Amino acid sequence: MSELVLDIAKLDTFLEHEFPQIRDQLAIEEIAPMQARMRLLCDDRHLRPGGTISGPSIMLLADVTFYVAILAMVGAEALTVTTNMTLNFLRKPEAEDLLCDARILKLGRRLVTGDCLLYSASDLARPVAQATVTYARP
Repeated sequence: MSELVLDIAKLDTFLEHEFPQIRDQLAIEEIAPMQARMRLLCDDRHLRPGGTISGPSIMLLADVTFYVAILAMVGAEALTVTTNMTLNFLRKPEAEDLLCDARILKLGRRLVTGDCLLYSASDLARPVAQATVTYARP
């Protein structure tokens, strides 16, 4: 598979319907075959003491970005679920929007594996976190 099945507009509609609780927090910026870029729209609910973005917010961005990369390739498989995520925190992110670049390394019939790099929006040269993700497809 190397063609996109869903574009940004269709993915936005899907997320609004299936996950309305996250839609005001995230924005899809780019979709390409086997990859996606999303933005965490940082506000006070994403910050932890010390003025940095919380771990759960970073995990949310990585998880949803990888999910969107998969859906763009296979279609609206709502029951595609995370089976494993390893998240490495590399440095303290600034209290600003985060970007996540997700890349699918293997798109199988049952399992999808890949990685994500997360950056502060003002510094795309140095990642703040890296995730390795595996999803199961229905």
